[in-house]
Amino acid sequence: MPIPILMYHQIDAPPPRRSPGRGLWVPPARFRRQMRLMHRLGYRGLSMRDLMPYLHGERSGKVFGITFDDGFRNVFEHAMPALDALGFTATNYFVSRQLSGSNVWDRHLGIRPAALMSVAQMRAWHQGGHEVGSHTLDHVDLRRMAPHEARRQIAASKEELEQWIGVPVTAFCYPYGSQDAAHRAMVREAGYANATITARGLARASDDPFGLPRVSVYCATGLFGFLRKCLTAHEDRWREA
Repeated sequence: MPIPILMYHQIDAPPPRRSPGRGLWVPPARFRRQMRLMHRLGYRGLSMRDLMPYLHGERSGKVFGITFDDGFRNVFEHAMPALDALGFTATNYFVSRQLSGSNVWDRHLGIRPAALMSVAQMRAWHQGGHEVGSHTLDHVDLRRMAPHEARRQIAASKEELEQWIGVPVTAFCYPYGSQDAAHRAMVREAGYANATITARGLARASDDPFGLPRVSVYCATGLFGFLRKCLTAHEDRWREA
């Protein structure tokens, strides 16, 4: 049975209309309503670690995946309490060299800077039952990297995150969704168990576990649109948010 894996970035009050990247912010109240809706419908939100047995057919139930890209501090402040209240778990993909920093990779796009989690907050995220995943060392476009540098970005970020939390890091996310077969092989060889991309779609057992599609949730995604995305992977455009 197809499973939606939701993709979020920031859970916070969005910048003014027409601001670059505004669609990547989801207001906290809207996020809480989305999670409560799924809970009322009998779904359980899960991290990638907890979701994979369902995707492989080893377990059954009404589940969906919850992922956050980049490790923003506002996810810790606003999303984590909402998830904990419902007993949901989620995966956050951290840029290991930018902990306590900001989304410097967005600067050239004019997107507003936002604080990223500290090591202590990342550890608290992990200790709360949520999953720490990797988003490379520096949030790089892997297809623009020489193979040895792409391999380093993938493997070294895993090692750094594992040193901080003391458990294996098995989930990876390709920055910008940029990847090809060679990068998927690098992720597998580095010891990850799964990886997500930005291509829209519901995840299926037949999918490559190192190229799992997701359902993006934007600032302007209302409850009806949110539910339609979860059931059909219908996509809207973040530029309209």
